[in-house]
Amino acid sequence: MELNEALYTTRAMRRVKPDPVPDDVVAAMLDAAIRAPTGSGGENWRWLTVTDRSTMTALAEMYREAYHLLNTTMYAGKKEQAEARNDQRALRVMSSSDWLAENFEQVPLVVLAFHRNDPSGASIYPAVWSLMLEARAHGVGATLTTVLSWFKNDEVCAMLDVPTDHGWTNAAAVTCGYPLGRWGLATRKPAQAVTYSERWGAAPTWSVDEPLWNEY
Repeated sequence: MELNEALYTTRAMRRVKPDPVPDDVVAAMLDAAIRAPTGSGGENWRWLTVTDRSTMTALAEMYREAYHLLNTTMYAGKKEQAEARNDQRALRVMSSSDWLAENFEQVPLVVLAFHRNDPSGASIYPAVWSLMLEARAHGVGATLTTVLSWFKNDEVCAMLDVPTDHGWTNAAAVTCGYPLGRWGLATRKPAQAVTYSERWGAAPTWSVDEPLWNEY
C-alpha cells in the first residue's frame, strides 16, 4: 500500500466483522509497532493480544462499564449538545462508539499496549499508530481506545496477570477486525485553520484547501 493512502485513510474503524484476523497479519502488526521511535531506545512496552472468547466477554463487560462512566462524567451532555446543533458528524462518531460498546464481544482481536516509565506516552502511542497503519495495509480496521486504561486499569491488569508491581500499566486497547464499513478520507478542517506560524494566532503562509491525497 502506498504510504499516503495508509496515512490518509487509516481512521477509527469501530464496526468490524467477527471474522478472525490471521496470525501472520497479527505478527506483521506487532513487528511494525516495535519499529516505532522509543525514548532512549528503552523499548519499555509490552503487547498483549486477546482473541479468546471468554476473555473477550469479560473485557466487554469492563469496557461497557468504563464507557458508561466516560459518558456520565467527562462526556456528560455531549450527545445532547450535538443533537441541539444538529452536528451529524459528531452524532455518527457517537453512534459508532455506542456500537463498539454494545458489540465488544464480537471484536475478533484486541491488542492491549502496556508501558512503564513513559508518563507522556511519547513512546507507546507512536508504536500503537504504527500497529494501526500496518493493520490498514492488510485491510484490518483498528480503533485506539483508552477508556479501559482510564477507568478499569486495575481490573484489566488483574484479569490478565499483568505485573503492575513492576510498573506496567495499560496505555490503550486497540480493537481490530475487518471493517463493516468502507475506507475513506476523514472530514477535517483544513490544516491552516488549526496551525499557527512562529506565534500563537499567526496564520501560516501556506494553505491546503483540498486534501493533497485523494484517490477515493
